[in-house]
Amino acid sequence: MSSQAANQNVTNRWIIATAGVVMQVALGAVYAWSVFRVPLSDAYGTGVSAVNTTFSIAILALGFAAFFGGLWMNSSGPRVVALTSGVLYGAGIFLASFASPDAGGLWTLYGTYGLMAGIGIGLGYIVPVATLIKWFPDKRGFITGIAVAGFGAGALVTAPIAKQLVSGVGLFPTFAILGILYLVMVVGAALFMKNPPEGWTPEGWEPEEEESGERTGVDYELGGALKTWQWYALWALLFLNVTAGIAIISEADPIAQEVSGVAPATAAWLVSIISVGNAAGRFLWAWLSDAIGRKWVFLVMFLLQAALFFLLPVVGASFVMLAILSFIIVSCYGGGFGTMPAFNADYFGSKNVGMIYGLMITAWGFAGVLGPQLISIMYDATRSYAGAFYILAGIMLVSSIVPFIVRPPKREAGAPAGAEARA
Repeated sequence: MSSQAANQNVTNRWIIATAGVVMQVALGAVYAWSVFRVPLSDAYGTGVSAVNTTFSIAILALGFAAFFGGLWMNSSGPRVVALTSGVLYGAGIFLASFASPDAGGLWTLYGTYGLMAGIGIGLGYIVPVATLIKWFPDKRGFITGIAVAGFGAGALVTAPIAKQLVSGVGLFPTFAILGILYLVMVVGAALFMKNPPEGWTPEGWEPEEEESGERTGVDYELGGALKTWQWYALWALLFLNVTAGIAIISEADPIAQEVSGVAPATAAWLVSIISVGNAAGRFLWAWLSDAIGRKWVFLVMFLLQAALFFLLPVVGASFVMLAILSFIIVSCYGGGFGTMPAFNADYFGSKNVGMIYGLMITAWGFAGVLGPQLISIMYDATRSYAGAFYILAGIMLVSSIVPFIVRPPKREAGAPAGAEARA
């Protein structure tokens, strides 16, 4: 099919982008987890790490499900994957309403909110990212930032609503209400998800004939990408960046109460504040990466987080300062997700980004275990968050080495731009 023919009768790509943001807002509500942490600990009469295991299971399941979602999209298209995501996610949160201590208990929460909902989130998360990169080859960093900004903003809406619902109808009925809401949002948005026609390009845009210093100009298959050391370096960048930010996200509400001594109602605002940082960072850092390069953005984010984590134990007693530092840290967390899809497309091409980046999201899953467990275990042991903050500062400082060494894979001799790199 010619490019001119493919450009006729094509759905407005901005409608698809809008639907993708709506889907991500619903899926990103998982970031409001810390609102439930204290009520759940009280309900079950258990420690922080036991309850936070639910969140860790969800993020770990998300990471692996995103890879399978990318594979599935290649054979069945994005819509069916997104619809399945909505059903699993909504059902998982709804069924968590049966996890009260005198009913299913903590293990039911692990299986519903943790495993089932986590799989649904992972399947859905990769759909807008992989789909919109194909619709917006002319705006890679910008559109991937937009695509995942909604995910970061999910907790902005969910946190205050969930807080009110828990107070008004109770903890476990809140899960039933939110599950139905998420099901409607994700399934509705999924109906708009589709790939562009073969040969389609934005009107007036022509692909670059030669790769830049930070692009290979080659579409890799998954096996070919996995034979390069660069894929593992990008995995490490994502893993390290997520570990730091998700530690704050998982404990934001309790951190505000413990470190700053504010009331629970005020502490809930920290969840909303950092969700703004999460969403804004996904767009702003990704936009900056178009200007200065992806790896330099990661270098700046790592060094900035190292300094801020070091300062948290000192200035965190002020809620305003805690909110400002946490906002910046979580903006860096979001920035990693906004930048990494374009980073993958630069190094491995956009054709198979659903599979290649989908597998890389396993880094998110493993970091989703390490970050929350590190901060909760340290708190259970010392009744203070300071030790975890200093450890995370050290991790971020060491992580800044990776952006210095990463560079694009070398194109095979004689391979033209747009060639396919196979296993």
